[in-house]
Amino acid sequence: MDQRDEQEFAEYFVARREAVRRTAYLLCGDWHRADDFAQTAFVALHRRWRKIRDKQALDAYVRRSVVRAVIDESRRPWRREKFTDEMPESPATDNEIGETVATREALMKGLRRVPPRQRAVLVLRFLEGLDVTATAEALKCSEGTVKSQTARGLAALREALGDTIDDLRPAS
Repeated sequence: MDQRDEQEFAEYFVARREAVRRTAYLLCGDWHRADDFAQTAFVALHRRWRKIRDKQALDAYVRRSVVRAVIDESRRPWRREKFTDEMPESPATDNEIGETVATREALMKGLRRVPPRQRAVLVLRFLEGLDVTATAEALKCSEGTVKSQTARGLAALREALGDTIDDLRPAS
């Protein structure tokens, strides 16, 4: 890569690093693994940087790389571990902050129980704000698959949350 390409890549990396890391965390539920997945995606992007003609598609390329890495990793036998339901204690001095933390904690616990492909669809659709078409492009599948995986994923999330789902709804 020449100097200009390196500079463009560095600027993109700095601008998007945290967003990619956050997406990876939402998909896997572990900040350390999220760092690894984000790094994997950026390394893949760096390798192909000169070949990418449409720089507007960079976010989609990186997002797809992260989703694939998380799903591939979940299929490996040593990764078929069960997540613990215990979360580290977080000091919540303000009641509102405590409720936000509890809500986020419950959502993350529920997401960990949703199968990886369905979790990917839920994260991309509802937490990343992609529409059905963009999600289908990111996952390289049909829009119908996104819709069915969304329905199944929401059902699995509702089941995983159980009674907790009422706590997640905003007060009327």
